[in-house]
Amino acid sequence: MYATMRVNPELKETLEQLGSKPKYWFREGDTRLLFKAEERGTGEDWAEKVCCEFAGLLGLPHVHYDLAVEMGSEKPGVVCASCAVEPRALVLGNQLLLALDKDYPAVDARKFKVKAHTVEAVAEALGLIQPPPGEWMNGVPAGIASALDVFTGYVLLDAWTANQDRHHENWGVLWDGKTVSLAPTFDHGAGLARQLTDEERKERLTTKDGNRQVPFFAAKARSAFFEDVTALRPMTTYGAWRAFAARSPNVAGVWRARLEAVDGPTVQVVLDAVPPARMSAVCREFTMALLMENRRRLLADEDE
Repeated sequence: MYATMRVNPELKETLEQLGSKPKYWFREGDTRLLFKAEERGTGEDWAEKVCCEFAGLLGLPHVHYDLAVEMGSEKPGVVCASCAVEPRALVLGNQLLLALDKDYPAVDARKFKVKAHTVEAVAEALGLIQPPPGEWMNGVPAGIASALDVFTGYVLLDAWTANQDRHHENWGVLWDGKTVSLAPTFDHGAGLARQLTDEERKERLTTKDGNRQVPFFAAKARSAFFEDVTALRPMTTYGAWRAFAARSPNVAGVWRARLEAVDGPTVQVVLDAVPPARMSAVCREFTMALLMENRRRLLADEDE
């Protein structure tokens, strides 16, 4: 079972303005940590933790998350250390894209449906920066060298976990005054269809209606990437993966091999380690089915 950290709200330093969830920074010794509360009961806490574990199994540079609870209020949530320790600063994707294109809508109030957030624009930006700093690259497989190579792995993680939240403020770069490097992947709490009710999960697991079953549901997941600025809708998470993978089939093969090594029993161990109070039995069963369907499709490389 994953351990749960107890967070003392009296140690609160600053509120985090990004996102819609209550969150704040605090310090434990010399480490600056972020507590993100889960007040809505939609499972963002367990989804964040589970996706973090899967990122580790794939060998992706990633921010590490632990389950947490706030002392006094007993609000559940997660904690993570900052990935931007001085002299580094985190610059979000929208600001990087604006630096390269003065017309990029970086200050648009929308995070989704930003048609300029295309695979082409992101890939070109990644081609100008360095891969994550060395300490983040320890688990990365051989054959993965560039920032684009690494980011392609992030997109695979999104397609596997049905993370529809890779908008232009949910990825970024690290700037130390001299070098711009891709940041580790972070903020995956919108993945794994965690917003579904257990009633819907059970219905989708048992229905005979093909349009309600897990495979059909899984195929509908949308990314925050557009094929081009004329596209009416963002690409699916699977379509975004195929678009990034097409830029380097060898790199795609490396990430697929990592995914293939994460078999069903390994996935089940990750899910079973979530405390039952945070993840019900039917939620665990549905999430397993979703992950295995997405894994099957990614390894089969089917057409959309």
